[in-house]
Order: sequence, then structure tokens, then C-alpha cells
Amino acid sequence: MTEVAFHFNAPAKLAHACRLLRKAVGSGAQVVVTGDDDLLCALDSELWTFSPADFVPHAHLGQAPSVVVERSPVVLARSPRAAAHRQVLVNLGDSVPEGFEDFERLIEVVTGDEDDRQRARRRWKHYADRGLGIVRHDLKDSAG
Repeated sequence: MTEVAFHFNAPAKLAHACRLLRKAVGSGAQVVVTGDDDLLCALDSELWTFSPADFVPHAHLGQAPSVVVERSPVVLARSPRAAAHRQVLVNLGDSVPEGFEDFERLIEVVTGDEDDRQRARRRWKHYADRGLGIVRHDLKDSAG
């Protein structure tokens, strides 16, 4: 059964995702990140520039050669089902990601924006209605 965690009150969705991915890669995890195309392109750029001391190896599914995607610990994919990794799924999008139940863990990143919070509440209800336990991380109460 998929473990679900919501990271609420992210000051900036992409910056939080970059830190989250750096930590995941450092621990040896394989991650798929999903969201709309514009958001994934922005994350791709952000991953190259967010820290001068760190690099998070990643590939954008459909834009990088398949051998690069297969070897990358982080895969950016509009459709998570198309990616080979099944360990961790990070959702930066507005809706429940198709195929989330195929992953060991799902992390939802939510800002303080009221529209983003409302969409997150709908996703939370979707997961809860399926009997999934949900962990809530309030980033306002932590460093981040």
C-alpha cells in the first residue's frame, strides 16, 4: 500500500522540491516527479541552478535519451506510469497522479496559496477514501 505524505505550506513549490530531491538522491532513492509540462520544465531549470554546491542528477522523460532516463535517480514525467522507477512519486500537479498506487511512497507538495490548498484537500480526500494513511508535514513549523 502506498505511503502518502503531504508537505503543506511550502513557501515555494519548486525550491522545496529541489531540496526534497537532493535529500532523496542523497539517501539513494529513485524518484519520479510529476506535474504539468510547464512546471516540469521550470523544475528542470531550477535543479541546474538552485545550489552552486550540489547537483541533482535528473532526466526529463521524452526529452532525454532513454538510457539517460533509465540511469537517472530523478525522472521528470508528465505521466508517472511511463517512468520505470516505482519507489517515490513527488506530485507537484493539481490532480491525483495517474498510477500513484504503483509507487511505494507519494509526496504531495502544497504551498500556502488558497487555490493550491483547496486542490490538495480534494487529493487528500481521494487518498483517505481509499483507506490510505496520510502523514502531514507542516513546513511552517520546520526549517523546511
